[in-house]
Amino acid sequence: MMAMSCKDGKAAMDNGKYVRYTPEQVEALERLYHECPKPSSIRRQQLIRECPILSNIEPKQIKVWFQNRRCREKQRKEASRLQAVNRKLTAMNKLLMEENDRLQKQVSHLVYENGYFRQHTQNTTLATKDTSCESVVTSGQHHLTPQHPPRDASPAGLLSIAEETLAEFLSKATGTAVEWVQMPGMKPGPDSIGIVAISHGCTGVAARACGLVGLEPTRVAEILKDRHSWFRDCRAVDVLNVLPTANGGTIELLYMQLYAPTTLAPARDFWLLRYTSVMEDGSLVVCERSLSNTQNGPSMPPVPNFVRAEMLPSGYLIRPCEGGGSIIHIVDHLNLEAWSVPEVLRPLYESSTVLAQKTTMAALRQLRQIAQEVSQSNVTNWGRRPAALRALSQRLSRGFNEAVNGFTDEGWTMMGNDGMDDVTILVNSSPEKLMGLNLTFANGFPAVSNAVLCAKASMLLQNVPPAILLRFLREHRSEWADNNIDAYSAAAVKVGPCSLPGARVGTFGGQVILPLAHTIEHEELLEVIKLEGVAHCPEDAIMPRDMFLLQLCSGMDENAIGTCAELIFAPIDASFADEAPLLPSGFRIIPLDSGKEASSPNRTLDLASALEIGPSGNKASNDYSLNSGSTRSVMTIAFEFAFESHMQESVASMARQYVRSIISSVQRVAIALSPSHLSSHGGLRPPLGTPEANTLAQWICQSYRCYLGVELLKSGSEGGEPPLKTLWHHSDAIMCCSLKALPVFTFANQAGLDMLETTLVALQDITLEKIFDDHGRKTLCSEFPQIMQQGFACLQGGICLSSMGRPVSYERAVAWKVLNEEENAHCICFMFINWSFV
Repeated sequence: MMAMSCKDGKAAMDNGKYVRYTPEQVEALERLYHECPKPSSIRRQQLIRECPILSNIEPKQIKVWFQNRRCREKQRKEASRLQAVNRKLTAMNKLLMEENDRLQKQVSHLVYENGYFRQHTQNTTLATKDTSCESVVTSGQHHLTPQHPPRDASPAGLLSIAEETLAEFLSKATGTAVEWVQMPGMKPGPDSIGIVAISHGCTGVAARACGLVGLEPTRVAEILKDRHSWFRDCRAVDVLNVLPTANGGTIELLYMQLYAPTTLAPARDFWLLRYTSVMEDGSLVVCERSLSNTQNGPSMPPVPNFVRAEMLPSGYLIRPCEGGGSIIHIVDHLNLEAWSVPEVLRPLYESSTVLAQKTTMAALRQLRQIAQEVSQSNVTNWGRRPAALRALSQRLSRGFNEAVNGFTDEGWTMMGNDGMDDVTILVNSSPEKLMGLNLTFANGFPAVSNAVLCAKASMLLQNVPPAILLRFLREHRSEWADNNIDAYSAAAVKVGPCSLPGARVGTFGGQVILPLAHTIEHEELLEVIKLEGVAHCPEDAIMPRDMFLLQLCSGMDENAIGTCAELIFAPIDASFADEAPLLPSGFRIIPLDSGKEASSPNRTLDLASALEIGPSGNKASNDYSLNSGSTRSVMTIAFEFAFESHMQESVASMARQYVRSIISSVQRVAIALSPSHLSSHGGLRPPLGTPEANTLAQWICQSYRCYLGVELLKSGSEGGEPPLKTLWHHSDAIMCCSLKALPVFTFANQAGLDMLETTLVALQDITLEKIFDDHGRKTLCSEFPQIMQQGFACLQGGICLSSMGRPVSYERAVAWKVLNEEENAHCICFMFINWSFV
């Protein structure tokens, strides 16, 4: 009878019926689950042997337990995610309802003013019409910007100014004091940065944003008040006086300096009053405004080399959010005194869109970044925490700003020019600038660099998208950089005594981009550039060494309006200490037109034909034209060099010629990238416009049908759309490689470019073997003869690598031979199905 029961119980377990586990058995299984959520059959059998309490349970039943446990874990995470999304949507809905109420009030206000204006003009005669209109407009202006009596510098007078600032700020943040219009390209949603608007028809430039952040209001206020930590253009903020108020708030008197973004304009400074208080509903308010002589408040004399700008009532309204976090309203309203800059630069100082990108949205991004770091406190690349990586990017940015501005109080002095004023040379010998550079190096030589030289220039670019130009400079360093200069810069900072670069004794084999970190929206990348095989001296020619650059890249999104594009880098050594000395150099490209660039986000950067002189590159296509309005931008270039003081004239001459050669290279590339050049160069057109690309797409589809017997594209797509367009938007990654001894990629669709994290031009620098790991390379080598003989092969799923070194998993892959019209092999095509980043 007992045997019968045992046998029946085993049969029940084999049939997958429910088994009741004891607490001890559950505890043992949970321990293993936390060690390995998906154990193999061997590991499950080992568990049964190691845990006697599990000996009466079949391995199949343990497998079912782990499946159920993984399912419960997945459901728990999904439920948690949905709850978080629901909280975001609830808060966003509240924001949108408030925004709707504000817009309704604004409409009512405009309707009332319009009715009053109509009634007033109908009741006046033609002789008095102009005077009446003037009084109506004036009364409206008085309503929007009332004239206040002068205030003094006493605490009571400062509190009166502070209360008025608070009222004016709130009327802009939640009222109708400013007519706000939604910023182009910004769509509110649970994953968006927030609701961003810019001013229409008000004095100066203004931007407003509302958003949700996962931080408490006091922490939000603390971060935003520390403007120097997140606003890259902020040089310094000095708190000169702090006064507590009777209502528990504080009044601060601030002096703030902002860097000039280019060498063609002076820097700005502000003399501010900042008022922090808590409202009756628990909201925290931080508001600011400039103190002017008309208010009879405390004054600040003008500072040399700075233009005194004005901040109109601005600030932050921070409200606690149900379920944690904060709802924040930000208003930035400035008068940047555009009269003080050349006319060509005035759009930069008169654009509310630029203010929104550089200041308002930067504040929201900083808050979101810190909130993510708090929720996911972990160590990222190269063993560094996010705060340390953020500090490195800030050091690069501020060092570049210091080089561009060259303030005398930091020790910079200008050298005379060589008869041309296109490149400005500055020298700095101050101990603060050299701190950290004078080290003893591993080769036994003491460092002898005792000065820093900066060569800088600005140039106007016509009709060149900044994002595309920046991507080319980042991906094709050899087109503009001199590796001898790079090696000299590295030697002057970290390697030891160095001499001026002369004739080239070697070249670097190429650059490898090693990603370090990126912001949430990928608008900024921090990376290490490894220049392989740099040879600076005859000894290095025998055994070249690698060189490293720390690089900051931002503004590569072509769809972001008003965004400044930057590529800033500095030589470092392999140790890469957090406090390593940095001498940043690089490029800054600032769009001067507020209109959206009409460039295609998928435009190819293939400059091979455009940069070569010859008739082969002049193939025109009459069926394609790129309609792009004239866009202007200003590029600022600054390069820093550490040197020995007795070599000043020689280094200055070298730096001047180097920057001039870079300007020449950039101009050549810019011409090739301009839409006017695209219309006559087939190699620079978007892939959907070239006859060659259309032909290749037809060959790919025909060969796939021939060898695999099925259609690559969905039925009916070829009748409505060109095959290339359908292929380009195919969900799977499709890419072609050449039939050479060392195959390189020649084409990829959008999914393929996303998988490899590259562009069409950089694609041509990626070899086939570089994207596969050892197992993938062995598999490919074994299958390659079959591809050439049979025409196709199906590859098992595995792992490959993007150009950035990120692992990519794919479910399976198909490779087939692409035949041209003569039935000859043209290339090999790969399709990676259901790929995703690991």
